[in-house]
Amino acid sequence: MKLLFILDPLESLKAYKDTSLAIMREATNRGHELFVSQQHDLFLRGDIAKINAKKFTFTEQLFSTEEAIEYVPADFNAVIMRKDPPFDNEYLYSTYLLEIAANQGAKVYNNPSAIRGWNEKLSVTRFPQFTPEFLVTANNDLIREFLSEHQDIVVKPLDGMGGSSIFRLGLKDPNVSVILETITNFGTRTIMAQRYLPAILQGDKRIIVINGTPLPYSLARIPMAGETRGNLAAGGTGVAQLLSERDLEIANTVGKVLKQAGLFLVGLDVIGDYLTEINVTSPTGMVEIAKQTQHLTQPCNPASVMMDAMERHAVL
Repeated sequence: MKLLFILDPLESLKAYKDTSLAIMREATNRGHELFVSQQHDLFLRGDIAKINAKKFTFTEQLFSTEEAIEYVPADFNAVIMRKDPPFDNEYLYSTYLLEIAANQGAKVYNNPSAIRGWNEKLSVTRFPQFTPEFLVTANNDLIREFLSEHQDIVVKPLDGMGGSSIFRLGLKDPNVSVILETITNFGTRTIMAQRYLPAILQGDKRIIVINGTPLPYSLARIPMAGETRGNLAAGGTGVAQLLSERDLEIANTVGKVLKQAGLFLVGLDVIGDYLTEINVTSPTGMVEIAKQTQHLTQPCNPASVMMDAMERHAVL
């Protein structure tokens, strides 16, 4: 197959742990051709979606690319959107262009209209049976009321990633006012508040769901001492764990809906027994799970599972 990956700049990827590169290595091992583009390589000429793409090859040094050539996205067996957030206007425009490409015959993963419609924080509201108590608002008075009710909460922007701008607030925190003013930009930016979950100390579990089916292992991201956030980008430590019964209940229920929406590769964030986020843009954690389970009786190689599913799906 000819596979096109839309990525952040290659030099910004951490080769030793990057999930996109792990998928690409697996694809190379299976004999597939790889091509890479960046977000702004996608464009419209008239009403036809086009993209400038470079052929990509792994080398002993790391990788090499050839000169960019103009293609239509349908020239590829699959177009895999792996651009990291933030989900700003440029990301939004990319989903529109990819949707046009999909309507012209391209197979795009994840479904661009679903990426647009499934905000990674707000999408948990589709599954209230699994969520902690939450509030979505820009109104600081409402957030203060929510804090008074639950006494210990977390506030976060709706477009962040990697744990950026996530704050834990308690009733006696002297910085409540400045934090709320900052995160809501004085009441002009909508944010999410959730009841604080003490189970974060045992890890913020990343459950990878591929074409509706969860992997058997999650990556529990355990916060470093004195930290609220378990995100690896915020210093957390990743530990592969078998899914619990509750994890499976959440992942299987949510996975069925994700598959129907065309969300092929998704990362669910679960703290304790609660679903806190649904990551549809560029979920990570594959490399850590593969490394930590490789010597087990039943190892789990997420990139291999991903390619198995994509090979079946892309030829349909």
